[in-house]
Amino acid sequence: MQFDPHHLAALAGVLRCGSFEAAASELSVTPSAISQRIKALEERVGTALILRGSPCTGTPAGTRLAKHAEDVGVLEGQLSRDLALTPQDGVTRLRIAVNADSLATWFVPALAAVPDVLFELVIDDQDHSADWLRRGEVSAAITAADKPVAGCQHISLGALRYVATASPAFVERWFPDGVTAEALAIAPCLTFNAKDGLQRRWIVEATGRRLSPPAHFLPSTQAFVDAARAGLGWGMNPETLVHGPIRNGRLIALNPKLPMDVALDWQVSRIMAPAMEPVTAAVRAAAKNALL
Repeated sequence: MQFDPHHLAALAGVLRCGSFEAAASELSVTPSAISQRIKALEERVGTALILRGSPCTGTPAGTRLAKHAEDVGVLEGQLSRDLALTPQDGVTRLRIAVNADSLATWFVPALAAVPDVLFELVIDDQDHSADWLRRGEVSAAITAADKPVAGCQHISLGALRYVATASPAFVERWFPDGVTAEALAIAPCLTFNAKDGLQRRWIVEATGRRLSPPAHFLPSTQAFVDAARAGLGWGMNPETLVHGPIRNGRLIALNPKLPMDVALDWQVSRIMAPAMEPVTAAVRAAAKNALL
């Protein structure tokens, strides 16, 4: 089945911008034209593609088709470069799944090194970002090293080092006799979201026991550091973000001899891999400079 590129562009625009009006403005057409194109595409596919709302979101079929449209744009751009053709109008867009800590520490320079590409990032835990690739909702992802995805090119990047940290006042209150299993069982910890298992994994490495301490949920890398400094709880923070606070005494490493290294991979659809080689090269270079 072949699809009208204008119809696909309208669908991708609505899901990217969140409304028919915003998509119309981006594509320099009327909202009525966008509506007609979406209607024609839905009739061709035989199912709804957009959940009308504020913002508009995609059905599973709509999300998959929008991703296909963006992949086609990337592949056509690569073909134009290979054949020394005049580039087509429009911009190349890439949807990538990345964990928040990589985005906050080393991933942005990789994006900045690739000109003429607009990125849409999906934020998810590195242990779950591979699921976005399996569902065909992204073209590439930063994933945990033990999560290979069938049909994808798999490149090891290195490891992001984490350190269990807390404020001096927090350590004085909750760990007066040292960082013991008994203290860790009751001391509040910081958790990114329900998928975040770093704190519990570190507890197992530190004590050999599986514990379920009380937890604050803070879905922000910077908030993790700020909360630790404020004495809200202890948490696993990327070493690069807490090196300064540890050095100036605002944070304390709970066990300096027990960091946690999280191995990361770059995975990209094999079909998209040749066209995405500039992005892959930039990701590898940025990782080489920042990861262990």
